[in-house]
Amino acid sequence: MKQTEKIGILGVGNLLLGDEGFGVHVILRLQQEYRFPPSVELLDGGTAGIMLAPFMEDKDILFVLDVVNLDAKPGSIHQFSNDDVCSGNIQTRMSPHQVGLLEILDLCRLRGQAPARVEMITVVPEDLSTKIGLSPRLADAVDGVIAVLLGKLEKISVFPEPLAARIE
Repeated sequence: MKQTEKIGILGVGNLLLGDEGFGVHVILRLQQEYRFPPSVELLDGGTAGIMLAPFMEDKDILFVLDVVNLDAKPGSIHQFSNDDVCSGNIQTRMSPHQVGLLEILDLCRLRGQAPARVEMITVVPEDLSTKIGLSPRLADAVDGVIAVLLGKLEKISVFPEPLAARIE
């Protein structure tokens, strides 16, 4: 990674719809448990839609954390590479705000200000009912998604500093 690269970690989702808020929950955990280098910015994107464009346009590499509606086991982790994102090979059954994210990325590309690389780390939700908090399966998947993300960051020589041990 070159020193000037800006990296964004974006968690999206609606905290009022159970597992739909997964990406936001992961961002909150990352903020509580790690100190990131100045080149890395974390954002709880919630359901901000088009308002996320400035955050995206300012980054060289963007990691998106979210849920995905696939015919797979709830809590299973699925990754989409930059090629998947750019070529439209992502499943079309993404959550409603995810479609918005793909459209926002297209808008950023049209403006010539899209991140050079976008990767998505997603999980299949179990419960999208109106409630706050994750289902047990998705709560268990948070650690796995964080491990995948930290592995990706390590490959580009970014090493977040763990803060004090997490209290269960």
